Amino acid sequence: MEKGSPRMTGGTRETPVNSSPAVAANAEGEEIEVLESTDVLPVAPEDYDPENSGFISTERFRDLLATHGSELDPHKLEVLLALADGNADGKICYQDFVNLMSNKRSNSFRRAILQGSRQLKGCSLRDEVGLGLSQRLVRHVAYETLPREVDRKWYFDSYTYCPPPWLILAITIAEVAVFMYYGFQLDRLVLQVSSPSFLKSPLPYHPQLRAQSWRYLSYIFMHTGIEHLSLNMAMQLLVGVPLEMVHGALRIGLVYVCGVLAGSLAVSVTDMTAPVVGSSGGVYALVSAHLANVVMNWSGMKCQFKLFRMAMALVCMSVEFGRAVWLRFYPPAFPPCPNPSFVAHLGGVLVGLTLGVVVLQNYEQRLQEQSLFWIFFCVYTLFVLCAVFWNIFAYSLLDVRLPPPP
Repeated sequence: MEKGSPRMTGGTRETPVNSSPAVAANAEGEEIEVLESTDVLPVAPEDYDPENSGFISTERFRDLLATHGSELDPHKLEVLLALADGNADGKICYQDFVNLMSNKRSNSFRRAILQGSRQLKGCSLRDEVGLGLSQRLVRHVAYETLPREVDRKWYFDSYTYCPPPWLILAITIAEVAVFMYYGFQLDRLVLQVSSPSFLKSPLPYHPQLRAQSWRYLSYIFMHTGIEHLSLNMAMQLLVGVPLEMVHGALRIGLVYVCGVLAGSLAVSVTDMTAPVVGSSGGVYALVSAHLANVVMNWSGMKCQFKLFRMAMALVCMSVEFGRAVWLRFYPPAFPPCPNPSFVAHLGGVLVGLTLGVVVLQNYEQRLQEQSLFWIFFCVYTLFVLCAVFWNIFAYSLLDVRLPPPP
């Protein structure tokens, strides 16, 4: 028999004293599986409830932590103790322990911790010393984006830089590459939109070419000039990369793409004769969601100079939006085609304040279990469908006079 494996004695299983906590908990789980097929009760009545197989008592759970807790990461040990103290019914789900050890959490797990009467002991993550450069970066990102200390410690323990925050970086690199390509081709970097060949690219959205469905997304790679690209790129990197490090490429990509699509569709509905360029729809979705999350969790957010930095973010957003409004109503270089619309910014803001907030508020939780997520997602889907039908029928029914194709 292998060392550390459970053995049978008199019809019951015994767990060796020198086993690790994960092995000990696994043995408890195996005991519960055995109970489903036999009538033998190898544990005390208070440690097993035959009507709720898969649970052990909080007393037994604390005994396991007291015996094997020194082998655990101290942050995870604190969370486990908070889990034990937060279960008022006196039972711990074995699956919750497995989820913790495999860096997964459920809604019931979070509720048990947040409702627990015990405060997390030990020094805060900010007070830890001897950290390397990469660890300090992860700690900085945790304090920038997460409002709860237990979430910050959880993220600090589980983040591995694998995969790295590739999505926002890849989008930014592609935007810079496209801008430089057209910069050399059009022989201008400032106000590229004033070139007669600018809208001839297959990337920007144009009302005459709205049947080319890829343009509702590809327009983000074109910018009116270096001033437009610089502001978008700064906000995209400073906010998007930390958010992607915490919430992952899938969730941040969902918010970003929804903001981009909402921006172009909003323009096609409300500013029907104008083209669209720039990544402002996606950028404003991320920044708006982050700022709303900071405001909603103001006391819990421990980032430094948060009021000043929030004011600076709003100033940057206002400057970029003001530039877009000015450009939209500035006499176009080649009438009758107007300059690009600013409505995409507003579409991105609305996505950030709805879908984006739900995503950022539910760190490490399954979005499909959040009713608010489905409400906003259904509203967003309804908007997309209505905008599609609008683009198919409204232009001809309203006899809109569109500018000539580029």
